[in-house]
Amino acid sequence: MFEHLSGKIQGAFGKLGRRGTLSEQDLDEALREIRMALLEADVNYKVARDFVKAVRARSLADEVLKSPTPTQKVIGIVNDELVALLGGEAPKLQRSSQPPTVIMLVGLQGSGKTTTCAKLATQMRRGGDRPLLIAADVYRPAAIEQLQQLGAQLDLAVYDEGVDSSPRKIVEHGLEEAKRIGAAIVIIDTAGRLHIDDEMMREIGDLKRRFAPSEVLLVADAMSGQDAVSAAKAFHEAVDITGVILTKMDGDARGGAALSIRAVTGAPIKFLGTGEGADALEVFHPDRLASRILGRGDIVSLVEKAKSEFGEADAKQLKKRMQEGSFSLDDFLEQFQKVQNMGPMSQILGMIPGFGNLKSQFDEDDFDDGFFTKVEAIISSMTPQERRRPEIINGSRRRRIAAGSGTSAQDVNQLLKQFKEAKKMMKAMASGRLGRMMVPGMGR
Repeated sequence: MFEHLSGKIQGAFGKLGRRGTLSEQDLDEALREIRMALLEADVNYKVARDFVKAVRARSLADEVLKSPTPTQKVIGIVNDELVALLGGEAPKLQRSSQPPTVIMLVGLQGSGKTTTCAKLATQMRRGGDRPLLIAADVYRPAAIEQLQQLGAQLDLAVYDEGVDSSPRKIVEHGLEEAKRIGAAIVIIDTAGRLHIDDEMMREIGDLKRRFAPSEVLLVADAMSGQDAVSAAKAFHEAVDITGVILTKMDGDARGGAALSIRAVTGAPIKFLGTGEGADALEVFHPDRLASRILGRGDIVSLVEKAKSEFGEADAKQLKKRMQEGSFSLDDFLEQFQKVQNMGPMSQILGMIPGFGNLKSQFDEDDFDDGFFTKVEAIISSMTPQERRRPEIINGSRRRRIAAGSGTSAQDVNQLLKQFKEAKKMMKAMASGRLGRMMVPGMGR
């Protein structure tokens, strides 16, 4: 989703990086490019303006331009401001002091609300909770049927009374059922509309006042850009939503909703929908998204995916290699083969420091196969010594490796450059220069 924005921002920094010193004019030129990139990404114009203003003020106040590494300092400020724009720390779901905790999902039709109910329930169950889904959308019979089908597929309990009952009675009886079966989490699927109307808001407001949910989460389609921001603002003003779930983050949208919604509404993003699968719902981490946008990758999420997919032992092994900064190209290839099973390669690639923009080098249709095949061929054409010590690869070795892998010397250079950058980022993280980014329980 952020590929275009990321490329534009990194391009602006690339121009700065070629200069030994920075002037105020240099800074302003780069910030103009960043502002245009944000606007092209459909970021709210006031948000883009205030963001650039904040970066400029900090860069000048902190005398960044006089430092020995001014470009890196500016990148650090941009990262900090991106994290702040996205909400700072990852927000947590509010829990009721007495179970069950009630979570009410609201939103317009087509945003993926019903599917998100099942995804959220699946995630809560992985965390040890027993969820119950309540089908309270009596205006769209297909929604009730869809929730029933999802419940059957995913082995989730669903309570419904069909379309002849009222949402209020359905929720009331559903909460009684939750207590009966010992469900710790109740997720209510409310009615959506094609557009925001008074009747919709009155019904949601009535349910909120009557049942006092711990969370009222708006499900918004990230593909709709500023329309998603407008919907969030309207819902927040009407029913005081506690957070937002942005769906379809794996789509080809420009990303403006994610970067604008917190600043415009004050409501934090709590989850991101990243695909169609039941497990394609991620807790939102502002620092990780900012890191991806700036091309720094997201090693923490990569570790979490490895832990989830392959278990504790493999995750610890990946963590150990990251901490030591001792990846060889053999290690890299082995890990790359494993992460193929962790999701679309385009998503995984964005988590690896320095690799986020390589997607553009391959055709969209065969990116997954094409990228991995090329990387595997290049590394397989190296000698064991070259894989362990890639720094010995000189011009003649590059030409031999390229010939053996059916690629070009430029391809070999690109792989070595990106591998070196990834290794450097891992060392920086292990030494604490990138802040404490370890997964809870993995840093001890």
